[in-house]
Amino acid sequence: MRAFTYERATSVEAAARVAASNSQAKFIAGGTNLLDLMKLEIETPTHLIDVNGLGLDAIEETTDGGLRIGAMVRNTDLAAHDTVRRDYPLLARALLAGASGQLRNKATTAGNLLQRTRCPYFYDTNQPCNKRQPGSGCSAIGGFSRQHAVIGVSDACIATHPSDMAVAMRALDAVVETVTSDGESRSIAIEDFHLLPGDTPNIETVLEPGEIITAVTLPPPIGGRQIYRKVRDRASYAFALISIAAVIHSDGKGRVAVGGVAHKPWRVEEAEGHLPDGARATVTTLLDGARPTEQNTFKLDLVERTLSAVIAEARG
Repeated sequence: MRAFTYERATSVEAAARVAASNSQAKFIAGGTNLLDLMKLEIETPTHLIDVNGLGLDAIEETTDGGLRIGAMVRNTDLAAHDTVRRDYPLLARALLAGASGQLRNKATTAGNLLQRTRCPYFYDTNQPCNKRQPGSGCSAIGGFSRQHAVIGVSDACIATHPSDMAVAMRALDAVVETVTSDGESRSIAIEDFHLLPGDTPNIETVLEPGEIITAVTLPPPIGGRQIYRKVRDRASYAFALISIAAVIHSDGKGRVAVGGVAHKPWRVEEAEGHLPDGARATVTTLLDGARPTEQNTFKLDLVERTLSAVIAEARG
């Protein structure tokens, strides 16, 4: 690990200004992803800004009946919160499907959204990776790609986003609240927050330099049967081959977001109009334009079969 300086932020605005003034600075909260990347010298910040003391750890109801989740709320606390379990069980289930209890005790809401890919070529510094070193190439294309994306990919990157929580947040229409380096507040719909790889897979979100997440807001509860189903190679402590976050109402209508298939949580609202017609009709639109490799084309069938099981469970 390379040497770095460290400071504890005293305010959100000050933290954003410092980060914007130093391109080699990084925010640190739980550190469950950043510290691993620093040890491998994939991330090499020269300055760390500790944001744990900024009071961003509250879970509060909003005036319209929704829920505001502070950026520093730990995954364990969020999954166990009574309001989340009652009104947003999809989110609680997604959180409990991710990582281990020890990691959930440290990982934060904002950090979960900002996780970097678990593509093995991204982690292997001996291999070319456009996400790690722009312009070097993508080793996954033509390499081992069983875990990789099947839709929204580009010729520069076929990595997937690893978060379970983000998939649930996408299905629930969450909004990410931030403060920019000039002290202005901004609200970003979760659908716009993560970017597809295009020619710049190293740019993963719409956050500006220094911009800091302060909270994630959920709209009022939408009811329905909420199900999170994660398919993985082993029963626990593994990232998703694919995952389904679904809200199904008694009339068969609902919402569905998919993880493990794209560079961001994947949701196509047009496809949701086909939910009453079944999984095949839904997935035909949901994954229209997919570009799987020979090694991960099975994910297309896996999404359909898993969604079919989710619909059957929702209908009882």
